[in-house]
Amino acid sequence: MTLRRELLSYLGGLAVSQGRFTGEPLQVFPWERRFVGGLLRPGVLSAALTVARGNGKTTILSGIASATLDGPLVVPRGETVIVASSFEQARIAFEHVLAFMGDQLRDKRRWKVWDTAQQARIEDRRTGARVRCIGSDPRRAHGLAPTLVLADEPAQWPPATGERMVAALRTAAGKQPLSRFVALGTKPDDPEHWFARFLDGGADYVQVHAARRTDPPGWKRTWQKANPSLRYLPDLEAAIRAEYRAALRDPALMASFEALRLNWGTPDTAAEVLVSADLWRQIEGDAEMAGPCVWGVDLGSSEAQSAVAAYWPRTGALAVVAAFPTVPSLEERGRRDGVGGLYRQCWREGTLLTLGRQSSDVGALVAEALRRFGRPRVVVADRWRRVQLLEALEDAKVPRAEVVTRGMGFKDGGEDVSRFVRACADGQVVPSRSLLMRSALSVARTQTDAAGNRKMTKAKRRARDDCAVAAVLAVAEGRRRAAVAEPRPLRSAVV
Repeated sequence: MTLRRELLSYLGGLAVSQGRFTGEPLQVFPWERRFVGGLLRPGVLSAALTVARGNGKTTILSGIASATLDGPLVVPRGETVIVASSFEQARIAFEHVLAFMGDQLRDKRRWKVWDTAQQARIEDRRTGARVRCIGSDPRRAHGLAPTLVLADEPAQWPPATGERMVAALRTAAGKQPLSRFVALGTKPDDPEHWFARFLDGGADYVQVHAARRTDPPGWKRTWQKANPSLRYLPDLEAAIRAEYRAALRDPALMASFEALRLNWGTPDTAAEVLVSADLWRQIEGDAEMAGPCVWGVDLGSSEAQSAVAAYWPRTGALAVVAAFPTVPSLEERGRRDGVGGLYRQCWREGTLLTLGRQSSDVGALVAEALRRFGRPRVVVADRWRRVQLLEALEDAKVPRAEVVTRGMGFKDGGEDVSRFVRACADGQVVPSRSLLMRSALSVARTQTDAAGNRKMTKAKRRARDDCAVAAVLAVAEGRRRAAVAEPRPLRSAVV
């Protein structure tokens, strides 16, 4: 049996580790079989694969890594290195490897497993073969001598260190005869990016799945070019179709759809508006503030603005209130921030208050939110402000409510922004007309990484985006709870 057949047989013997097909044999799709065949051709020491998001790229990468531990790719004392933009991102593939290896890893006489916040490594004591995960920091490549490098989502690697990391890895791989360097991910939008050069013939074997820029973005035929798993994964088609419809309603989403679903090219990071002004004006209205209420709270430090957003998932109503300290005055602050009389206008409409002297009186703001919006069932805030939030809730004598804290990075922040934008596009948010909220959205920006995660970025403009941050927290938590309260038919996850 050839090595290609052995590897395909090994992959087919693995069990699906997540979704509704958990436990069933892994299905290796034709495009994956083609890639395995190309990778194992004689003389191929470097390979590049690009495919749109959600087609199972991480699964095939993790399966190949597993095959270097107990499959046909085992090399005595050989090291496989999985590299991603960050250690946390690399751990996603590592967790797949752990699942594929299964119960056999409990044999401590044979296997050594490091699974901590700093290390992710598996080693076979019998053969010395090992798999290790690292982030794309050139310093992490020091001392490596891998027989196989699996570079995951290269377009997402920090541009300042990406080239140096590749050079370090390829130099390290050169220490071992017949070592392979494999890069897999969505296309970068910069033709000078090292992964783009790989895809343009720089690798020994190249496999590209991408739509052309002249292809109609709404056609299934176009989707199939970038998504070779489409005909085998009905849930993938449903997800793409839903995202395209959302992008039609909110043009701010179209760039991300084209980059990630059509594989037209993904920037390292892209700054985008949170929600377009047109969409926001379309969904503004008067909805009844009825049912359980969720508060999102963004607490400013020192003389910065603090904000509370209240969201009622049952009706979609959304309202905000914010506060500055009295020093400096709103007029002086407006001149300093270059927004003229904006703050004074927001004060007149009643959405912006002056509370406290040198810093915002958060307790007073929370008390005012309680008076306006009523008792919250859940309060959500940045985890770094948890203590300050609890003190404010106590000072304002807010009836007991569940307190949830969220991170502002790509993990929590990416999910929250995605839920907020989707809820706005789907008509599940009906914000009260507010100059304060409009001005916050005018400066609210998100960053998108190559994995499609969007997080809020702190506005460097002078007008404040605190109300937008609070609204994202409130709506995202509200939609999470609404989804649990009203479960839909089970659908498999798209990996």
